[in-house]
Amino acid sequence: MRTSIATVSLSGSLTEKLTAASLAGFDGVEIFENDLLASPLAPEEIRARCADLGLTIDLYQPMRDMEALPEDEYARALRRARHKFELMRRLGADTVLVCSSVSPHAVDDDALAAEQLSRLAGLAEDHGVRVAYEALAWGRHISTYDHAWRVVESAGHPALGTCLDSFHILSRGGEPGDLEGIAAIPGDKIFFLQLADAPLLAMDVLQWSRHYRCFPGQGGFDVAGLLRRVLRAGYDGPLSLEVFNDVFRQSEAGPTAVDAQRSLLLLQETVGLAAPPAPAPPTGVAFAELVTPDAAPVCAVLGALGFARTARHRGKPVDLWQRGDARLLVNTGPAERRDGTRLAAVGLESPDPAGAARRAEALLAPVLPRRRAPGDAALEAVAAPDGTELFFCATGRPGPPDWRADFEDLAHPSDPPDPAHPSDPSHPSHLSYEGEPWRVDHLSLTQPWHQFDEAALFHRSVLGLRPQESVDVADPYGLLRSRAVTTDDGGVRIVLTVGAAPTDDTAHAQHIALATDDVVAAARRFRTAGGSLLPIPANYYDDLAARFEFADGELETYRELGILYDRDAHGTFRHCYTHTVGRVFFELVQRDGGYRGYGAANAPVRLAAQHAVRGFTGG
Repeated sequence: MRTSIATVSLSGSLTEKLTAASLAGFDGVEIFENDLLASPLAPEEIRARCADLGLTIDLYQPMRDMEALPEDEYARALRRARHKFELMRRLGADTVLVCSSVSPHAVDDDALAAEQLSRLAGLAEDHGVRVAYEALAWGRHISTYDHAWRVVESAGHPALGTCLDSFHILSRGGEPGDLEGIAAIPGDKIFFLQLADAPLLAMDVLQWSRHYRCFPGQGGFDVAGLLRRVLRAGYDGPLSLEVFNDVFRQSEAGPTAVDAQRSLLLLQETVGLAAPPAPAPPTGVAFAELVTPDAAPVCAVLGALGFARTARHRGKPVDLWQRGDARLLVNTGPAERRDGTRLAAVGLESPDPAGAARRAEALLAPVLPRRRAPGDAALEAVAAPDGTELFFCATGRPGPPDWRADFEDLAHPSDPPDPAHPSDPSHPSHLSYEGEPWRVDHLSLTQPWHQFDEAALFHRSVLGLRPQESVDVADPYGLLRSRAVTTDDGGVRIVLTVGAAPTDDTAHAQHIALATDDVVAAARRFRTAGGSLLPIPANYYDDLAARFEFADGELETYRELGILYDRDAHGTFRHCYTHTVGRVFFELVQRDGGYRGYGAANAPVRLAAQHAVRGFTGG
């Protein structure tokens, strides 16, 4: 179906909004009145600009307080409407949105409302315009879609129909049965459909609407269920997004428009209107790539963790470090010397790398060009919203190229000796870790403050991961938002976080959580090898003693090593942290009994401890 977006959903000038909508692939736009009033372009110039960009003007909005008014107030409303209809003729728009009245002058009289809307529609018809009447959730007397439809039906004018808005309908908390009335509306009388999602919040609906709407799939509303009912009623107009959101209004219009279009692509797939390549959810983490201007600090941590430097890329300054099934790449290339040590790329094991790449491209993920030397594995890669590169891998499987073929074992004669990486078997990095299989448990990626919802939708739609509930975590200087996206079996877990404020650099650390069967032994060996664990305040352990019962000596061991503890209905979780190198730190985790979380209850303590270490070291 055709797609459209209200200009109020994007930031910038009207010209910038139109350009962004066009580049993101929208077919049309709703022109929000304030955008037109603030534009230096005449209506004819806006019409021409839209035509040049391949955009239709599907709706002009809003027109307010037009029904159930005393006659003198209604006369003034008609005068205003006459001017707007003439403006729409110049603009080339043929449908206007009329919101149910919130005027203190409006009376509770459906017959009067129908009569006045019919007169308005007659005036609109004279100008070649249709009127789409919408029930605001906070309308003075008409606040539900079915009530609005009854008034429209009673008016009986061919130029008068209804507009259905998912936010106004779903924000009232109705059950699915409350939507069945949509089937009673003839499809040709549904003049327009506006779509928005929203997080489930307990607050005034007007404030909720004005500040917290989001694109379908980013909130808690059943937008797909509503759309199915509207389609069954026979609606064949555009799917249009109308989103009021403080973050979107401050974000760059281009990426926001792409995110918006992606949400509609996923929505159309969900209801059977579109069939992009099927999801190919990843099955594991093939590797995580760290880029750094100085390999020594991060390599020292890896060595103490028991990782061995096993291979080097044939043509790039990239080393492969491995322990069990956990593989980390350390990249010291000259182009990677800007931001200190950071997590820049993730290799995801995919059952169908080519299919995963095709889906990513169909859902507007930027496909990354790769500078490949002859013989390099032809890996497909896309960029996540935060810039992290995602590679689709088939490690050790026949058929697709294996990324490890780009690396040569360090025993190869051409590999030069490197004093920064000791080969002495007595060095602490070669302490025995037999019997402790390791893998990447999860990755934590800090998102730009304005891309948190976009990131969750990207990982859900492009990668096929399942979003978990969003969690707010107390930081010493504000609140952090956190949301995990996972495969059903937990083979891939990515935790998306966003800082307390746009300028909160302290929240920009990323981390790699490494799973072990014995976190106590792993922590002891790490310290023996010269590693330093994040110190945890004694008060934390006093509180643990009050909340849980432990075996003799168990809590003392946790206190000694800085191990934190959590428990849910499924099992227990023990974890500890290294100090941060650049923007990256490591977490050692032990999940027992099917524990499903990430130790969120301990996050405030960890964040405070990291702030304290940074303040003490000046880092």
